[in-house]
Amino acid sequence: MERPWQQGLLYLRQLAQNSGLEETLKWNHPCYTYQNKNIVTIGHFKNYFCLSFFKGALLDDTAKVLESAGENSVSFRMFRFTATEQIKPLERLITQYLFEAIEIEKAGLKVVKKPIESYTVPIELTERFFGDAPFKNAFYKLTPGRQKGYLLFFSSAKQSQTRVDRIEKYYSRILKGFGQNDCVCGHSKRLPGCDGSHKFLKQQPQL
Repeated sequence: MERPWQQGLLYLRQLAQNSGLEETLKWNHPCYTYQNKNIVTIGHFKNYFCLSFFKGALLDDTAKVLESAGENSVSFRMFRFTATEQIKPLERLITQYLFEAIEIEKAGLKVVKKPIESYTVPIELTERFFGDAPFKNAFYKLTPGRQKGYLLFFSSAKQSQTRVDRIEKYYSRILKGFGQNDCVCGHSKRLPGCDGSHKFLKQQPQL
């Protein structure tokens, strides 16, 4: 039985391979690199499949065909498809962007990311910091990326009580120095991220 989007994924794979990039597997998706630097990845989801550029924000997308990977995505840009037939009209442009992405990496260009200070700290988190110095210190010892993840997640809740609940849920994880999506069981095959391996661990017999 053919997997969803299989023909489209194979089409994108051929284009990526033709660009001379090295093919590998990361995050359970095909990833294409130049001198071990991530350039582009191919992904498939329930409603679409895509070709995503790690430094897509630096591409000269005069055709305005690339989409942001998400509301808070700074760097990623993607070609998003819902049918294999959509690729052919864009084949030349995709190839052009692939070679441009390689040149961007050769030049050592980097996407300027927003400093962590520019992200809003929800009042519920500020209140939790007050009188709980160990928790506050643990939060600010996290890497900027992990702090950003939590701040975006906490702030995205519309209701104050939901923000409080989210902070409480991740309280112990933050104290232990883990990010929102970090593996805490040590069995993930893509540390430090969690790949769901904990769901398949067999319960140890009680002694």
